[in-house]
Amino acid sequence: MGRVQGKVALITGAASGLGLASAQMLAKEGAKVFMTDFNRDGVAAEAKKLGENAAAFTLDVTQEDQWIAATEALQETFGRLDIVVNSAGTAFMGDVEHLEFKDWKHVNSVNLDGTFLGCKYGIKAIKQSDGGGSLINLSSISGIVGGYNFAAYNASKGGVRLLTKSVALYCARQGYGIRCNSVHPTFINTPMVQALIDNAPDPAKAEHSLVRQIPIGRLGEADEVAMMIVYLASDESAFVTGSEMVIDGGCTAQ
Repeated sequence: MGRVQGKVALITGAASGLGLASAQMLAKEGAKVFMTDFNRDGVAAEAKKLGENAAAFTLDVTQEDQWIAATEALQETFGRLDIVVNSAGTAFMGDVEHLEFKDWKHVNSVNLDGTFLGCKYGIKAIKQSDGGGSLINLSSISGIVGGYNFAAYNASKGGVRLLTKSVALYCARQGYGIRCNSVHPTFINTPMVQALIDNAPDPAKAEHSLVRQIPIGRLGEADEVAMMIVYLASDESAFVTGSEMVIDGGCTAQ
């Protein structure tokens, strides 16, 4: 308990999945959490469960004006910002030959543009507080290795990986005391992954195919990723920046 005591975190995609697990784990470890999501009712309900140290805000991460409003509301609510978890994301299966351009743009807008805006306005808000802070960007092992039918997702998550390194170097050279790292999970038991399984022609076969790729032999759990995020948010990782933290059950070791 208390690994991020007194810190304030802004989390995107916090109504479900990895964003929600991150908000819950950060709150458990002492942080105040500003939970954002485009799902207004969902994020409000989850924030209410966490009590007075949590607040909810409706945010479409692809809209710059909403990021400005979110960081202003956070300052009014909690007075400072120390941590940003850019967790909002979407996945869409499709190879380069058959993927619709509109779907390419949507995936990259949410996953990459949303992360860019989170870093941009996160830095601005963190600079107003003393002591620096931590930007944590959710990428994927799909940002490290390719998949034949994940053209847009691969591109967006690969972009997050290198954007993270650029942001880390920039903040270090500016002397801001702000670290930036990316987290690269494999298939995690979240609503997004479950939707991919459920929408497959044969869901049981699809799940078996995913698990078969993981040497440990199971899907990951959201809390396992959230614990990595707590580490990156805490002072325990004070010398860690520009890193890609892989949590994949051995997938990329093959």
